[in-house]
Amino acid sequence: MKYFYFNKFLFSACRPKQWTKNLLVFSAPLFSFTYISDVWISALFTFIGFCLISSSIYLVNDVLDIEADRKHHKKKKRAIASGLISKKKAVSFSCLLILLSYLIAFLVNSKIILVISLYLIIQFCYCIQLKKKPILDIFCISAGFLLRAIAGGLASDLKISPWFLLSITLLALFLAIEKRKAELRIAIKKDIFTREVLRYYSINLLNRFENIVATGSFFSYALWAAGPSLNGASTTWMLLTVPFVLMGIFRYQLISDPHNMNITNNLIFKSENPEDILLDDIGIKLILIGWLLTTMAIGFFVL
Repeated sequence: MKYFYFNKFLFSACRPKQWTKNLLVFSAPLFSFTYISDVWISALFTFIGFCLISSSIYLVNDVLDIEADRKHHKKKKRAIASGLISKKKAVSFSCLLILLSYLIAFLVNSKIILVISLYLIIQFCYCIQLKKKPILDIFCISAGFLLRAIAGGLASDLKISPWFLLSITLLALFLAIEKRKAELRIAIKKDIFTREVLRYYSINLLNRFENIVATGSFFSYALWAAGPSLNGASTTWMLLTVPFVLMGIFRYQLISDPHNMNITNNLIFKSENPEDILLDDIGIKLILIGWLLTTMAIGFFVL
């Protein structure tokens, strides 16, 4: 029984599905078409560091949101909200994860320590106050994605195009807005606002936000893919990956539209958790695989 509780505790802290966000750490070595083992080892350590630091933040956030989570249709089953794990144990384990994250960052280089620290500060501010502030809340979420991408480059001193960083930022804003839209639909449907910030938003307003960032993210990625002449990718052949990005945005919007949900398959408001779509939707998986294979082919056969 103790083994079961320990596993439940670890799952509540680590949330493996959330680790997909940390894969952005590998974007810099991937798009620099670098195959040096030391670069990828540094990125791997940075990935582990972000898994630990993000897991510590999840624990802190669950402790602070324990009452709101108990009113949520899914979050009430989490270990802390359900009472399986005490708040004291959760905070203690969060501190341990932070220390381990800094230890791993120290093994990489001092720049990663700074990025980890900045991530920690922003996310703590988000958990304590900024998640209650409209607009700032979605920018805090986006900042987490951006810092992961930056860390992947700093881990091995790789040059990262500003167009690529802008693409990451805008795509992260797109996912954050979709998440808020799904949460708002659930709040309206159940008449229970588990997030205070949702009262400041409307579906129409979030749709306008979404249109801006979706368009911006597509064009910024296209400018990056245009090649070295625009301070972008290493080769203009990366333009071949642009259709995959556009299809990915369209597919995500299709899935997140409640009119296209399959109620019998429990897909309602699935965009409340973007990682669920990225991991579970076959269409998104195929698009990601096509994008990745095309990128690898360009790296192997063109450069």
